[in-house]
Amino acid sequence: MGPSLYDFLVCTTRRSKEMSTSAPPAKPRRPAEIPAAPGQTLDLERYVPAFITFIANKLSNSATVFYQTNFGVNVTEWRIMSLLAIEPGIPASRICHVIGFDKGPVSRTLAALQKRGLVAIRTDPNDGRSHSISLTARGRAIHDQVIVAALERERKLLSCLDQEEQEVLIDLLRRLHENLGAVTAQS
Repeated sequence: MGPSLYDFLVCTTRRSKEMSTSAPPAKPRRPAEIPAAPGQTLDLERYVPAFITFIANKLSNSATVFYQTNFGVNVTEWRIMSLLAIEPGIPASRICHVIGFDKGPVSRTLAALQKRGLVAIRTDPNDGRSHSISLTARGRAIHDQVIVAALERERKLLSCLDQEEQEVLIDLLRRLHENLGAVTAQS
């Protein structure tokens, strides 16, 4: 079973607060070809990047509280564990690529998961610089508990949509995800 829509929404947007680094954000540069409109403001009811971010932040924050309270893992740990259940033995670089996190926070989260006995990190015998990361039996057991709650949270979130609307939403989100290069390539 692949990741749920809930996980997709949460994982394909900006990092949650817990993943923020202490480095100050780079000063944004305004492209020369886009003139500033005096007095222009965003319509937050229609500006898609804000909508996705707001939804993801609220889902992420509530998931962290729920998962931490009930299963002892935060949402970042859950994201990594869910990916390792889908793709056992992958390197950290693959986790960074799929989930969209920087290497440092992923490395720290993996170290914490390893210390708690939830993941095993093994050096690749063919390339000493690369590591194979998998869930341990204990990590898989926790994953199997959390996934039930994650899928129930997704069901509740989508309960306002009929099945056809859910499929349209998933298709639209997938297309937006595939089109991220149109905006991420600028940085």
